[in-house]
Formats: sequence, C-alpha cells, structure tokens
Amino acid sequence: MPLRDRARWTLAVILSVAALIAPAIWNRFPLLQYDTGGYLARWYEGTLVPSRAVVYGLILKLGVPLSFWPVLLAQAALTVWILALILRVHGLGGRPWLLLGSVIALSMLTTLPWLTAILLTDIFCGLGVLGLYLLLLRGDALSGREKIGLIVLCAVSAATHSATIAVMVAIFAAAAWLSLMDRKRVPFSALGQATIALILGAVMTLAANYVVARRVAWTPGGFALSFGRMLQDGIVNKYLDAHCPDAKLRLCAHKDELPRNADVWFWGSPLFDKLGRFAGLGQEMEHIAVRSLIEYPALQFETAATATARQLINVHTGEGVVHWVWHTYFIIHDFTPQLEPAMWAARQQKGEISFTAINELHYPLALIAMALLPVSVLLAWRRRLPADLGELAGFCMMALLANAFVCGALSNPHDRYGARMVWLATFAVGIVLVRLSERQKAPLAAESRGILPA
Repeated sequence: MPLRDRARWTLAVILSVAALIAPAIWNRFPLLQYDTGGYLARWYEGTLVPSRAVVYGLILKLGVPLSFWPVLLAQAALTVWILALILRVHGLGGRPWLLLGSVIALSMLTTLPWLTAILLTDIFCGLGVLGLYLLLLRGDALSGREKIGLIVLCAVSAATHSATIAVMVAIFAAAAWLSLMDRKRVPFSALGQATIALILGAVMTLAANYVVARRVAWTPGGFALSFGRMLQDGIVNKYLDAHCPDAKLRLCAHKDELPRNADVWFWGSPLFDKLGRFAGLGQEMEHIAVRSLIEYPALQFETAATATARQLINVHTGEGVVHWVWHTYFIIHDFTPQLEPAMWAARQQKGEISFTAINELHYPLALIAMALLPVSVLLAWRRRLPADLGELAGFCMMALLANAFVCGALSNPHDRYGARMVWLATFAVGIVLVRLSERQKAPLAAESRGILPA
C-alpha cells in the first residue's frame, strides 16, 4: 500500500476510535454503570455472582493501571475493525473516509459510542453478532487471518455475558437450519468456524470462573433471573397461591410481601436480602420458575411474547448511566482506590450527563431503522436490492428478535438490553442507502462521460 494511502487509513482509524470514545473523553473518565462494579469485583472477591462474567472482569483488571482507558481503546478499535470488514464485504471497502463517515454518523445518530465508551459488556453483543455474520455468510471474502481474528472475537464476546452467548447460539441454530436447506449459502466449513468460536467462548467462561473461584461452573443466573420476569407478570404469585402452604417453599410465608417489580425484588428488596439473596433463594426461585413453565404454558407463552415485544422497542440510549451508581463507587473505593480522584472528577459523577435530548433523536431513528429491515429483506427477495444487502438486513433482524426474546422473555425488558443491539439496524440500513445511492449515480456518471445505454 502506498505511503499516502497508509497515512489516510491511519488517520481515519485514529479519528474513528476517537469518535467512539468521545463520551468518555468529554467525561474525563470511562463511563460507569451500576453493573461495572460487579464485573470488576470478580477478581478481587474470588466469587461468582449472577450475570457478572469473570472474563470481562479480568479485562477490566488489566485496564486498572491506566484508569481503564486501554479497555475503551480496545472496544473502540474492535468496533472499527468489524465495521470496516462489513463495509468491505459489501463492496464499500478501500475507502477510509467512508469508514470514518460511517463511524461519525453512527456516533451521532445511534447509541454506539455510549457502548464503546463505557465499562460494560454490552458492546460485545453487537460485535459478536456481526462476527458470526461474517463467518457464516461472508467467509469467501475473508482472509485466513481475518477468520482467526473473528473466531477469537466471537469467543470473547460469547464469554462476556450469558445473554450474549444465548443470542449467538440462537443465530447459529438458524444458520444451521439454513445450511440444511442451502449448503452453498451456509457451507459446513462456516458452521465449523462458528462452532469453534462458541465452544471456545464456553471454555473461556469455565476456565476464567475456575481461575477466580476455584471451581468449574457456569456464570450463575439463569432461571433465577427468569423468576424476576415471572414475578413481575404475576405468575409467581399465581404459583404460590396454588401451592402454599408448603414447608419446602420459604416464599410461602412472604407471598403477600413480594413486589411486582423484578428490579425492586433483586436490587431493592429488604425481604430478598433477608432471605439470603441469590445464594439463599436461588434453588427455590429456579424450582418455581421451572414448575411455572410446566403448569402454566399458555400464560407463559402470552407473557413471554409480550415481554419480547416490549423489549424490541425498549431501545433508549443511556439507561443506567446516571450520577449515583453506588455499588461501582464502593467497589472502586475498596479495590482500586488510586482511581477515585479521577473518577470523582468526571462529569458523570457530578450529574452532568443527560440523555433527554439525545433520545429525542436516537429513539425515533432506531425505530425507523428497525422498521426498514424487513422492507430491505422484501426488496432483496423481489430483486430490487442486491441479495447480499437482504441477507445483512435479515441477519440483523433475526439478531434483534433473538436479543429481544433472550433479554425480554428470559430476563426482564430494559432499554439498555435493546440499545446494545439496535445500532446494528441503523448500520445495515445505512449500507443499503449508500449502495442504492451509488447505484443511482452510476448511470448519471456514465452519461456524463458520453456512455449511453444500448
């Protein structure tokens, strides 16, 4: 590559990374969320807790000496790499300023920079999904090194959160079914690479948990979190009304005290604390959740569908990025006190961050982008769009639905869970618009050069 082109690419990548961590630069410290402390504490406490992946906790530990900035730089750089690969395999590669323009547009119009500039696992869900897309459907346009890099990225992404690996497994299952229907579309070699990535992610999870907690175990959570959604939907109370009194169920004595809000139950209920939280109630919550699935299948289907639909449109930017994330503050105070001065000097800790104006732009654009995904698929099916664009739109649509079910029906709908993925819709629609624009310009350019159609 000529020196001038190298300089252009280097500048475009540096500016792209800067755009993706701009919120943290403005904040003067990486953005924090209530869950951040739970990840960071895993190394120091040596325990496993629900939904706090040790793998991401180890990544945070590595970033401590430099105030976590290397973590943000890695998250942003990986995002730029994935975006560049997606552009290239869809005929928009070799153009550093288009990459930079795409990143700037996504940084202004979507929640993306608020995912790359925060110490949280959410960015890895979108990266893992796009990595699978490249491996499964665009492998013929990738080099051997790129495939290896994507396998590693997908594995790390899968290991950062149980919900992320669940979304990726759902996508893999759909791709496996498609491969049976059309082996040329999804070759077995591509399925093999995706399989390696997912298995490697599971191995990373188990190995990291063993290193920290000295036991081979999956990250806790599972049915206990589903219990929260069932509690909120009234299913838990219905089950307790039907089965109490029962000496085996400690909740029978407190069934009239249970809140009808999952977040209040898990994070703000004195009763939950009194009964031992997840350690004391985990098996009982799992028992009730499983039995409720068996005894009330129709009600479960109805409430799960409603939760999935709610999660699909719960995509506001910034949920949880607030002034007082006390748990994270205490964890930093206890284990990395050298970072406290910089943390308390940040704008977030002074209450200067607000997402009201941001969501007046982000939220409607996100809904519009999601609505345009099935339109793009339909146009590609009718051959009004290139087939590869329809596949990209369809893949993103499937990923959004899988994410909505995993996070909404199996856990509890939150804007944060939807926002972590919805930027994929905007990116996919943006690629469609750019390709359409260039196709429209091609005849005009040919005519201006005196090349007329036959």
